[in-house]
Amino acid sequence: MPHFNYSARDRAGKRVTDALEAPTRKDALRLLAARGLQVIAVHEAGAGAAPAAAPAAAAGRNRVVTVTRKHRLPFLEALRDLLTSGLSAGEAVRLLSIRIKEPGLHTLCVGLWERLSEGAPLSRAMADFPEVFDPSTVSLIQAGEATGSLTDTLERLISYLHEQRELRTQLLTALAYPALLITVAGGLVLFFLFFLLPRLQTLFKSLHGEMPLSTRLLVAGANFTVHYGLLVLAAAVLGLVSFWRWRQTESGRATSDAWLLRLPLVGPFVVSQTVLAISQTLSVLLANGITAVEALRMTERQLENRVHRRAFHEATDRVIEGESLSSALTRTGCFPDLVLDRLTVGENTGNVVPSLREIARTYRRAISGQLNMFVNVLATGVLIGVFIIVGFIAFAIVSAVFQVSSSFRMS
Repeated sequence: MPHFNYSARDRAGKRVTDALEAPTRKDALRLLAARGLQVIAVHEAGAGAAPAAAPAAAAGRNRVVTVTRKHRLPFLEALRDLLTSGLSAGEAVRLLSIRIKEPGLHTLCVGLWERLSEGAPLSRAMADFPEVFDPSTVSLIQAGEATGSLTDTLERLISYLHEQRELRTQLLTALAYPALLITVAGGLVLFFLFFLLPRLQTLFKSLHGEMPLSTRLLVAGANFTVHYGLLVLAAAVLGLVSFWRWRQTESGRATSDAWLLRLPLVGPFVVSQTVLAISQTLSVLLANGITAVEALRMTERQLENRVHRRAFHEATDRVIEGESLSSALTRTGCFPDLVLDRLTVGENTGNVVPSLREIARTYRRAISGQLNMFVNVLATGVLIGVFIIVGFIAFAIVSAVFQVSSSFRMS
């Protein structure tokens, strides 16, 4: 009876690699499904030792190569391009499994093709890779398959993912300049502590001059930093790690998210992010035939802030009971009035999806402006801090020099 090497995930999500005997590959798949395993790859072993080594090596390669969320957008773009050329979804995935050389994408395409070749639809095959495709993506693909508009669905989904990536890139780029200023300031302080200050102290002691108050404060602060700086740094790191672990708990996440909403600049930015996530996700889901209730539940899972997620969950419950979405969101008190008014108009005119898209466009611009303002404020604050530190160091040194020189003239 043939032997099959397989790689699969058990009910706990743990990866399992083993071998079994079965008359055919389909029988092997049925046996694995009966054991509650989600199959990743199944390869028939050869009769001899040498052929058997190849599948074993392939299984070893599969264990090394992992697929992650970063492979989602490249795969969807490649699939969209082939579907636009007239290929079916199955043929497109088969071609990708042959042509793509990047290890992670190749592993993903091979796994998808194995499921498609066994008769599974694309959405079900994608659902077997939760580390790549989230439930919203799978549901959108399923709706596109059901309505025969898979290419249009992919276009909207790719556009949405590009917007999300551009927002993250903009945020990281915006933080680069303040990070550079902080690095330069830290370098100046370290240069003063370990190179300049010891030489100045030696000079002042040799001249037996009395140092002014600013210089004594500077020397005392520098000595404290040199002797206890590592302890302070270790305590700060320990505090941050403790805060991070507390924030990972549900109560800690809810409490800290509520704090964020009260902070100036940060609170309005979080609200704008929530509104953008709701309008983008909900418009894409509704436009592709997802039912309103299912679309609302999927959108809820996209919200990062726990306060807003809880409020949106309550609003969804009211919508299920028959209340309009705009009215349900109004009762939460978490969302801007202008957004609620525009959503009300969209519901009254039957143009909810266009209204949501317009809200998304507005808040993309708003978030861009908020990011620029936040970076300007942060950069200005960091720059002022650097000037204060450097200015105080310079003043303390110059005043000490003048104090020593005046004492020499008097003597």
